[in-house]
Amino acid sequence: MINLRKIPAVDEILVQTEVKDYIKKYRREFILDLIREATGELRRDLLTVDEELDRQELLQRTLRKLQTKVSQAGRGTLQKVINGTGVVLHTNMGRAPLGKPAVDYMAEMAQNYNNLELNLDEGKRGSRYWHVEEILSRLTGAEAALVVNNNAAAVMLGLNSMAEGREVIVSRGQLVEIGGAFRIPEVMKLSGARLVEVGTTNKTYISDYSDAINEETALLFAAHTSNYKIIGFSEEVELDKLAKLGKERQIPVMQDLGSGVLMDMTAWGLKDEPMVQECVASGVDIISFSGDKLLGGPQAGIIVGKKKYIEAMKKNQLLRALRVDKLTIAALEGTLVEYLMGNPEDSIPVIHMLKMGREELYRKARVLCDKLQERIGSLERVEDISLLELEDMVGGGAYPTYKLPGFGVKIGFSELHLDNLSRKLRLQNPALLSRRQDGKMLISVRTILDGDEDLLINMLAEVLQKENKRG
Repeated sequence: MINLRKIPAVDEILVQTEVKDYIKKYRREFILDLIREATGELRRDLLTVDEELDRQELLQRTLRKLQTKVSQAGRGTLQKVINGTGVVLHTNMGRAPLGKPAVDYMAEMAQNYNNLELNLDEGKRGSRYWHVEEILSRLTGAEAALVVNNNAAAVMLGLNSMAEGREVIVSRGQLVEIGGAFRIPEVMKLSGARLVEVGTTNKTYISDYSDAINEETALLFAAHTSNYKIIGFSEEVELDKLAKLGKERQIPVMQDLGSGVLMDMTAWGLKDEPMVQECVASGVDIISFSGDKLLGGPQAGIIVGKKKYIEAMKKNQLLRALRVDKLTIAALEGTLVEYLMGNPEDSIPVIHMLKMGREELYRKARVLCDKLQERIGSLERVEDISLLELEDMVGGGAYPTYKLPGFGVKIGFSELHLDNLSRKLRLQNPALLSRRQDGKMLISVRTILDGDEDLLINMLAEVLQKENKRG
């Protein structure tokens, strides 16, 4: 407890040269708050220290803590992460990384005034949705389109606009929950629509929908179960049949597609996600899907379909609360242009990762393995470094049962706790996230972006060298 009396006072810390420099750069009140936090942490640390420490040592510890806090606060809390997990659409890592054309376009619009809601031809106020509506219609074949801040918002807006106070019929096998406890039944309740469940968990027929229709029915709803599968004794109504029933009974049909694919991926073994264009062609009136999943763009909820329903959503007061800003529109438009130009496999990172074949992945893993062996292979605690085949995942709630054949590097360590090492790598900037198997670290190369290999190698080398010095 004697150490607690030696903790430097705030006034003593404020006269230190480096602290004076902080105050020149940041608000004094801000630095005072950080000083109090640093001394509070030091106080807690000292409760477990038995030996008496020098007063100057305690001052230096405080200054080091303060330096870390100022550094973190000065750069913000978001930071780059190197994804060595092999999960392409990793929700915890921000899902789809944007392609360079979209980033450049977004940066240009962010740094300048732009025509977000300005009709330059007429010199009058315009609509922010115009920038992406035409290109979405071209790509999907839909009459109209609208963009909100995510797919949950898209579903909410669609249900509220088309079925508030009335009934929506949906199959029990499609009452999905996705990440973050987003549940279709709860969204329907919040939208003001009344849920009518038909069929069973594993089997629903077109007659179940037909028999449930009455004068209160406003909408037939289908949710694509992209994040799980019911296999075996099961059946769901095909989309074109549901659209046909809706047309016959003059009731609109809405589909929550989830991920949303704009290009054919069957050649890469990805067969279970229907293309948006196919859903539009089936006759469905409204389709919603995400922008930051298989599309490879920013977070957004994209709605395409019949013009009269889209126009009704544009007039809904909810849209004001759900609208997207100039950066989202720029990032989405910059991504969609790559589809229009016909080269998303090269310019959109997610599409490129999913397309990568065995030969390309093997070469990438071989290069990384050789570089790691050269740089860290001789270090004391490195036991072995080898190339191996592994399985990657699409992620983001898509293709839950499909494994992408991949390659990576396996690193074994001796006298080194993998949990501690993984934590130290996570706390670097950039951070590194990897996998583990049988007590060894696995790094999948599919999700290692260009230019990140050397960062990864240098980071591993620096952390391991520090560990060796500690003994």
